[in-house]
Amino acid sequence: MAFDLEEQEQLDEAKAWWKQHGNKVIWGVTIFLLATAGWRAWETWNRNQAAEASVLFDRVVDAASMNDAKTAREAAARIMDEHARSAYATPAAWMAGSINYEAGDLKSARAQYEFALEHARDEGTSQLARLRLAGLKFEEKDLAGALALLQAPFAPAFAGLAAQLRGDVLVAQGQNDAARTAYREALDKLGDKSSLKPLLEMRLDALGG
Repeated sequence: MAFDLEEQEQLDEAKAWWKQHGNKVIWGVTIFLLATAGWRAWETWNRNQAAEASVLFDRVVDAASMNDAKTAREAAARIMDEHARSAYATPAAWMAGSINYEAGDLKSARAQYEFALEHARDEGTSQLARLRLAGLKFEEKDLAGALALLQAPFAPAFAGLAAQLRGDVLVAQGQNDAARTAYREALDKLGDKSSLKPLLEMRLDALGG
């Protein structure tokens, strides 16, 4: 009988606890289930988005290889607009920029290289986009903008080209002494085997260097 009484007391305590905390437990479980379902839905959505971006990028590559610039630009634009956070956004922008540059549309090419610079996922891609964008600004006579992009350090793979372009910008600005320094840096960074060495030496000679 004592055991039955103890059981009843425990049951009463459980009922009292549930009355006080039951709603919290129900809400906690509900939130957990909703969060789990939401996470799974998010993962599914991400996979679908990645698959769509991959298909579009293949379209960009195929169209570019067949010189179908219109299709390549349209597919790249869709990736940039609809899948800007995907791994395909930067290379798609880069390819579209190259296509527009070859077509003489520097304004569109600049916008796409700016997109590539903003969305680059690694330092190498970022520096390459920065170098290409600086070249475009130089061609557009935006000398201050080009020089600003070339001020930050570049990795060894790009340092020589960056120094050469910086020299070209400085010459255009009339800063011949600074240009000589930049060209000498470019010669040093590019090395003796670079095909650009004769061109750099000619530019130095033209400056009296």
